Amino acid sequence: MKTTDIDKKMLRIVFMGTPGFAVESLKALVENGYNVVGVVTTPDKPAGRGYKLQPSPVKQYALQQGLTILQPEKLRDEGFLNELKGLNADLQVVVAFRMLPEVVWAMPPKGTFNLHSSLLPLYRGAAPINWAIINGEKETGVTTFFLSHEIDTGEIIFQEKTPIRVDETAGTLHDRLMYMGASLILKTVDAILDGSARSVSQHELIKDESLLKPAPKIFTGDCRVDWGRGARDVYNFIRGLSPYPAAWTELHMDGMPEPLRVKIYGSEIINRESKEAREQGRDSETRHLLPGAILTDNKTYLHVAVQDGCIGITDLQLTGKKRLKTGELLNGFKLAETARFA
Repeated sequence: MKTTDIDKKMLRIVFMGTPGFAVESLKALVENGYNVVGVVTTPDKPAGRGYKLQPSPVKQYALQQGLTILQPEKLRDEGFLNELKGLNADLQVVVAFRMLPEVVWAMPPKGTFNLHSSLLPLYRGAAPINWAIINGEKETGVTTFFLSHEIDTGEIIFQEKTPIRVDETAGTLHDRLMYMGASLILKTVDAILDGSARSVSQHELIKDESLLKPAPKIFTGDCRVDWGRGARDVYNFIRGLSPYPAAWTELHMDGMPEPLRVKIYGSEIINRESKEAREQGRDSETRHLLPGAILTDNKTYLHVAVQDGCIGITDLQLTGKKRLKTGELLNGFKLAETARFA
């Protein structure tokens, strides 16, 4: 059954989200004529040089569209709950927001569904895009599911799959899934509206609990590069954290009073057997280097020894400096022979 404009206007939707990833889904609902009666997002937070209060990307878009906005400090606050009830929502749509208490997600008669950036039940948690790339997955996608008591465990409504390119970063995959997710949001709302939505328990999709991979929140300490791992693992780690929160390492060099933190945004796996490597003598050199040792001509390349070969750094940033391509950095910053990453 095709959803009509009258049906869209009859269904009262409350949207919940915060970052830019969520904006595309809200925008899709608004531009396709759905009746968004309210938007719930985080309170304004201080940011920038002057630490002035800044609205979330979702709030900025909602203001442009003249939508009703709620910004609760606490989701169990009685005042917020009364305001939310007053919106008389039939359905709540959640994209990149906080974990909701049952008193919130159980409120609307047609339920509350969430968009998640993985193929659930794989990669439940806060950072599914990063972890899928870090773990070298070849495929991922987006999932819509009804909220339940445990995080990311509710019944699945729809999924869309997409391959992960070998050179894909968390940033490029984020943007692709953002648009895929917005389309899946519309498909899900239409199915709920016309009664064709059929949800499936995640337990039916789990053949072996031990094979499930989590996607916990990533902290700064988790982003340090382990040069003792294999080239493919290090390469996936770097691109899985690029551009945010960014992999990092410490540069150690004689004459430097203390190590210098370096963020790494781009890399490549160096083939030690390539003609170029043999001509420059790097094929034999890397065989005897300890992990983290640096090979560079101080002009065009910066290679780092890993467990089974070499990684070329293509895009990096020294503490307090701009992000640069390797050639640009080496134009004004020279590395001593003793330089190494750790």
